[in-house]
Amino acid sequence: MIRISPIRVIGPDNEQIGVLETHEALNMAREQGLDLVEISPDVRPPVCKIMDYGKYKYDQSKKQQKNRASSKTTEMKEIRLGRSIKIDKHDVQIRVDQSRRFLMAGHKVQITQRFRGREMAHKELGIERLASICDDLSDVAKVEVAPRWMGRQASIILAPDKPKIDALKRQMSKEQLAREEEELRKLEAQNQAELEAEDQDDDDQKEVKKRRKGPADDRAVNPVDAEISDLLGG
Repeated sequence: MIRISPIRVIGPDNEQIGVLETHEALNMAREQGLDLVEISPDVRPPVCKIMDYGKYKYDQSKKQQKNRASSKTTEMKEIRLGRSIKIDKHDVQIRVDQSRRFLMAGHKVQITQRFRGREMAHKELGIERLASICDDLSDVAKVEVAPRWMGRQASIILAPDKPKIDALKRQMSKEQLAREEEELRKLEAQNQAELEAEDQDDDDQKEVKKRRKGPADDRAVNPVDAEISDLLGG
């Protein structure tokens, strides 16, 4: 309700109409099937605009949603290709699909290939697999960090290719986008649980190996080694 009269009126195309009595401005808005909205109530005379208020509120809502989406924190997601290079092709494809979903949501993805035992003699197999995965995801991602080694594992980091992802999303229906968001929430929980379970299993295996070794046997210590260790403060 606009209680003050007269008011300064701006038209629907941002044209300056001038100072009018409030009832005249209301009639002008109704004749055009529009609303009269007070936009600067603290000045004198107050400034009001003729507009489609419903459309205005909708546009504001969409703008806020877009701002919230752009302000989301980008996370680094880790996808592990099993415990060795002996992973089934079907399982590799599952990891590729998971990576794609994370990338589509704007997250970076670290893909890790582990090696066991003598597999380290065939590092090229793991590197070739990582390169193949990069090719499979080239429609939504770009390589941010090339394959690098950390102990018995190699990993790459992929970043979302925003222009390509935006183009793909424009081709998707609202239902498809909503379904993707729901699947993403499920995937995040599943991926986190799998990583935690794998880390726990690794810790359990280390503990088992430690127990198998048993307590240190002082009788097996070479006296010379012990003396050198004492001199070095060991």
